[in-house]
Amino acid sequence: MKTWIMVVPLVCLAACATKPEADKSTPEKVGEAVISPLNDLNLVQASIPEVLQAAAAAPYAAPPADSTCAHLTESIQSLDAVLGLDLDAPPSATSPSLLERGAGQVENASVSALKSTTQSIVPFRSWVRKLTGAERYSKKVSAAITAGSIRRAYLKGVAHAKGCTASDKQA
Repeated sequence: MKTWIMVVPLVCLAACATKPEADKSTPEKVGEAVISPLNDLNLVQASIPEVLQAAAAAPYAAPPADSTCAHLTESIQSLDAVLGLDLDAPPSATSPSLLERGAGQVENASVSALKSTTQSIVPFRSWVRKLTGAERYSKKVSAAITAGSIRRAYLKGVAHAKGCTASDKQA
């Protein structure tokens, strides 16, 4: 009970004090934390995007021989949309201020505490995840993400070998 008394004000503080991130807003993060036990019971599954399913099926499949730089860039950008920016992406022009970063840390800590609390509802969580198939599905999702990262790196290598430049990538 004491945990809830501490977590609820932190979640409210984080929700009120921060702007939502570009990829997930605070309510989405809180929602994911709350439904975490349903994931453990394999009642709710996040769908794997088609671009990651294709990458998992054939991460090193050669693009068509007549692929243009624009086609390669489009393929890379579709993976970026699902995976987030790659390591070689330039830093954004709008760097968050110290106050925004601190508020973001409070938000992440409060959502993490809420997720930890909701996950503790399921007794013998690791065994339940194995028995329900949630662990297997989680590994499948993780493998698809890894394959997507490998596919993106491969396509970037192919684009580099074709001589695609930064101006080609903008087109």
